[in-house]
Amino acid sequence: MPDRRKFLAYTLPMVTFVVLLGLSGALHKIDRGFLFRSSEYWIYPVQTILCGILLIWFRREYRLQSPKGAWFAVAVGVAVFVLWIAPRQFFGFSIRTVGFNPDIFAGNPLAYWATVGLRFLRLVIVVPFVEEIFWRGFLLRYFIREDFDHVPFGTFSWPSFLIVTLIFGLSHSVADWPAAILTGAIYNGVAYRTRSLSSCVVTHAITNLLLGIWIMQTKQWGFW
Repeated sequence: MPDRRKFLAYTLPMVTFVVLLGLSGALHKIDRGFLFRSSEYWIYPVQTILCGILLIWFRREYRLQSPKGAWFAVAVGVAVFVLWIAPRQFFGFSIRTVGFNPDIFAGNPLAYWATVGLRFLRLVIVVPFVEEIFWRGFLLRYFIREDFDHVPFGTFSWPSFLIVTLIFGLSHSVADWPAAILTGAIYNGVAYRTRSLSSCVVTHAITNLLLGIWIMQTKQWGFW
């Protein structure tokens, strides 16, 4: 069995993230006023803060070092961004305008920029750390050996690769499954190529940063 603190360090941020995401979806179904119907506008900031605190609390457990193959990680991040937007941007698939829209605060500049800032903090910092620590740092190794921390990062096995690729893809919205499954395989490839968790975080962060900028420009809020 893995060390309890190590196990919590790699899983608790993701569990917290998913539970709050599920809470937001449940509140939407209640549909009693803005706090319930649009719960993402306050749950996402809470999610960002709580997961950020957990990442800082457990930071020593991750043993993060400088990214290896930084330019490779950046290039892959750009390529995955193109993969995500290609169906709508280049092949005429239907646009997705329903989602987290900060324009509802357009009449209040302070609220608008605070909302956008926290959304990008979640998208570009918190999500890449939480997801890469869980998917590549934990699960990709856990399916090789239960005591995952004794498996060198970037160790390959077909069962681990296929399971994590599939689960990662299916954890996204149905409309994103094809792109998400391919992304899962590519991000796993970054782990195998660089053997660096930091490089995986960089790749994910670059993808999300570019996607966030594209969303703000095109107002396709469904990609958040």
